[in-house]
Amino acid sequence: MTEEHNRPISDGYFFAARAGEFVKSICVYCGSSLGNDPAFREEAARAGAYIAQQGLTLVYGGGRVGLMGTVADAALAAGGKVIGVMPADLVKQEIAHKGLTELVVVDSMHERKWKMAELGDAFLSLPGGPGTFEEFIEQWTWALLGFHAKPCGFANVSGYWEPWRKAVQQMIDAGFVGQQYGDMLIYEATAEKVIERFRTYEPPPPKWAVAPVEPRY
Repeated sequence: MTEEHNRPISDGYFFAARAGEFVKSICVYCGSSLGNDPAFREEAARAGAYIAQQGLTLVYGGGRVGLMGTVADAALAAGGKVIGVMPADLVKQEIAHKGLTELVVVDSMHERKWKMAELGDAFLSLPGGPGTFEEFIEQWTWALLGFHAKPCGFANVSGYWEPWRKAVQQMIDAGFVGQQYGDMLIYEATAEKVIERFRTYEPPPPKWAVAPVEPRY
């Protein structure tokens, strides 16, 4: 049964996972559509089930549709804890999942992103569209700036994220991103393999290297 809460965003930044600290929750970004490759849905279901089976909490955008609904349903079916975060406007449009462990209702998309980042110890991206991409890349940006030390990884299903991987290398080759910040992104064919790499993740030093990695804005 869903526990619905209107929670304020915390005054501080979200807690940073430290190197060697055990990951207890996975924040998953993925499409609100299923996509046209059956492999996308299959991997979303495997991801949700695996997260639950490992005793991890699934944090996601709270939807009942597309890959979002698939990953949540699979985690719930496997006995897992699932926390959804959704703006009130989208809840009113009746796309919120009604069977979650907890549904956190916020006022805006900005608050949604912040709350998901606060609740997740690591960030996993399944295939998705511009929302998936934008929310995940923001976490990578915060990580390379040292705003957190949480791992970021792509389940590269059917090579879906290869164009992005090449774009990152282009940024590196053009001198806009250091190689270590491209290398900090994890790419694996399955969510299971990404999550296993999360457990041994070692973050690079922050881009400007003028302050320790800590929760800050």
